[in-house]
Amino acid sequence: MSSPALSVDAIRSARAAIAPYITLTPTLDWRCDEVVDRLGADTQVNLKLELFQRTGTFKARGAVSVMLALSSEERARGVTAVSAGNHAIATAYAARELGISAKVVMLASANQARVERCRRLGAEVVIAENGALAFERAKQIEIDEGRSFVHPFEGPRTALGTATIGLEWAEQAGPLDAVICPIGGGGLCGGLSTAIKLLMPDCQVYGVEPEGADNMRRSFEKGEPATNIRIDTIADSLAPPYSLPYSFDLCRRSVDDIVLVSDDQLRAGMNLLFREARLAVEPAAAAATAALLGPLAGRLQGQRVGVIVCGANIDIAGFAAHVEAGRTATGLQ
Repeated sequence: MSSPALSVDAIRSARAAIAPYITLTPTLDWRCDEVVDRLGADTQVNLKLELFQRTGTFKARGAVSVMLALSSEERARGVTAVSAGNHAIATAYAARELGISAKVVMLASANQARVERCRRLGAEVVIAENGALAFERAKQIEIDEGRSFVHPFEGPRTALGTATIGLEWAEQAGPLDAVICPIGGGGLCGGLSTAIKLLMPDCQVYGVEPEGADNMRRSFEKGEPATNIRIDTIADSLAPPYSLPYSFDLCRRSVDDIVLVSDDQLRAGMNLLFREARLAVEPAAAAATAALLGPLAGRLQGQRVGVIVCGANIDIAGFAAHVEAGRTATGLQ
C-alpha cells in the first residue's frame, strides 16, 4: 500500500521531529443549513483546519521535514525553492527557524502579499515569468551557489511532512468514511492519503483539482506523470507545470478517485466557508469544500466526511473579490 519510507512509525517519527516548528491544527465538526440541505441531516462533516498552520498553509510541514534532513555542510550553503507563493513562504520560514539562508524563485503572477511575506521572513526573492522558467532558474541557483533544492511537492521527506496531517486527523476526529483533499503536484495529497489508508484502510480518499489544471487526473488516465498542458484557474497553488513520479505514485496507490471543480465552484466554496464557518481562505483551500457540495455530494450522503481546509494566504482585496463573486455563483448546486 505504501512506500517503505511512509510507514506509520516513520510518520510518527517525522511528527516528533517537526513538532517544535509547526502547529497541531484543530478540527471542527461543521454543521450548517446549506450542508444539511445539500447532503442530508445524517451526513457529518469534519474540517481539518490546516489554514491555521504556521505560514498559513500545510506547506510548513514538508519544508521543515526536508530541511531537518540536510547535513551541516548543506545547511551552510543554504536552500532554494520554486513557488507561486505558499511553498516559498514555508521555505523562508523553515530556513529562518533553522538558521539557513534561503533564495526562492517566485512567479511573476504571484500575489504581491506573498512575495513580501517571503522577504519579511528573510528570504531573497527572484522572480521568473512562468513555472517552467522558475524551475530552470532554481536549478541554475542550485548549480551556481551549491544550495539544496527544497521541492514544492516531490520526494519522501515532503510526503512524510504532509502525512503527519493524516496522523493528527485520525487521532482528533476518529473514524472517517471519506476524506477530500486538493491536488496540485500531489505533495499534500500523496502524504495525507497514504497516512489515511495506513490508519483507516476502509476510508475513501477523493482528490480535487481545478478544471483549468487537471494534470493529476490526466496522469491517472495515462498511467504516468503528465504535463499540465493548460493552466487556467484562480487556484494558482493547484497549478504546477507537471506531475512527478514519487507524488504521482503515492496518489495512484491511495487516492480512490479525482474530481474536478470550476473556478465558480471554488468561489462559492470560499463564500460558504466565510459565511458559515468564518474562515477566510484562498481559492485552493476551498477546493475540498467545493467538491463536497458539488461533484461528490451524491456519493457522500450519510457518511462521516473529512474535508481539509489547507491555506489562507490571500490578500484582503483578492479575497473580498472572490467571495463577492461567490455570492452569486451557482457552482455548488
